[in-house]
Amino acid sequence: MLDAIGVERLEDLFDEIPASLRQASIEAVPSGMSEMEVAQLMRRRAARDEQPACFLGAGAYDHHVPAAVWEITTRGEYYTAYTPYQAEASQGTLQLLYEFQTMMSELTGLYAANASLYDGATALAEAVLMAVRGNRKAKSKRVLMPRSVHPSYRRVVETIVANQGIELVEVPLADSVGRVDPEALAQQEAEPFAALVIPQPNFLGALEEVDRLTDWAHERNALAIGLCNPVALALLAPPGEWGSAGADIACGEGQPLGIPLSSGGPYFGFLTTRKDYVRQLPGRIVGRTVDVDGRTGYTLTLQAREQHIRRSKATSNICTNQGLMVTAATIHLALLGAEGLARVAAVSHERTRELVQKLTAIEGVERLLDGPFFHEVPLRLPVPAQQVLPALAERGVLGGLDLSEAFPEWGPALLVCATETRTSEEIDQFATALAEILEEAGQTARA
Repeated sequence: MLDAIGVERLEDLFDEIPASLRQASIEAVPSGMSEMEVAQLMRRRAARDEQPACFLGAGAYDHHVPAAVWEITTRGEYYTAYTPYQAEASQGTLQLLYEFQTMMSELTGLYAANASLYDGATALAEAVLMAVRGNRKAKSKRVLMPRSVHPSYRRVVETIVANQGIELVEVPLADSVGRVDPEALAQQEAEPFAALVIPQPNFLGALEEVDRLTDWAHERNALAIGLCNPVALALLAPPGEWGSAGADIACGEGQPLGIPLSSGGPYFGFLTTRKDYVRQLPGRIVGRTVDVDGRTGYTLTLQAREQHIRRSKATSNICTNQGLMVTAATIHLALLGAEGLARVAAVSHERTRELVQKLTAIEGVERLLDGPFFHEVPLRLPVPAQQVLPALAERGVLGGLDLSEAFPEWGPALLVCATETRTSEEIDQFATALAEILEEAGQTARA
């Protein structure tokens, strides 16, 4: 190869990289291993991982995934199928994506869905861009972003849209309920805005007043963007039915639909919209039609050439479609059905209620917020969460998320979560461990 391209040494291929940036040798990397040795090594390392009871949510949830989901997903027909550009050779992939879009449209109550995005945070960013492009009544680049939206999502959206001149205006919360403060919204009426983001449930698990917020946005010529947990939508009103006219766009993280936690990914985002804004949807949209013989066929539709060629004209230059994750989610939803998904949501809520009841029975632990919730509940602790969480982990419990960075004004606070996979025994284990840790902390303080 070197002879063919006229280079004497392999190092010459990298001569553009400054010598100061090159690593002379990589001493920590061991010599090569055989396949058998690698497999043995990975089994030993996997055996070192414990299986703690997970009460950590905050955007990624430990739901049960039926074994059939990934047995089917990892078959060769699905596992290696990725780009369905040639419709005549990709009917199976296209049909699956079409089924996924149909399910997400039904779940959110909106007209159309795309064939997935990178994750929930980038889906929200795309929704914001859609709203600014598509709102012709309010030619504004201001978008109202409640503080009840996941802090990581807000940072991702800011990173993506800031250089496009879009201003994200933070909307504070009502302290006692952890929802959007109506009085704070009233302060935003002086200037026009393109959209209002409405999380349901929000980052703190509280249920927003979605009907009121959607109508408020529409009365001011703004679009309503629903940021939703797809499992919660099995019980709650879908965004398409919020207020008198429904939300305009809905998006969220699809991980709860058949995707294991997997140390943080890969996950996928979903995005749906009303018919009015279908041409603003980024990414892939699969349509169903018939061929000349009347047989059903599937193809990419509304895919302008700009999406792939004239990049500067594209609605978005999405490079990664999470096709494998979407495959798993579609199979997962097909196996559960509407009733099964509703049962998952109902049992998850019951487990969270049981968890809160047990934990708040401990002296010094109390709920921070009033009002209805789903999945998450923030609790006030008598000692800092960063002191409690490592001690819980030593006892086999992932105890939740420390809220001191996102909400420092609340003092020691912990965001806890339970899904249908948590048992009463695990909840008791959590409560017992927390009581012991707080008792030890109290004794240390008294000493």
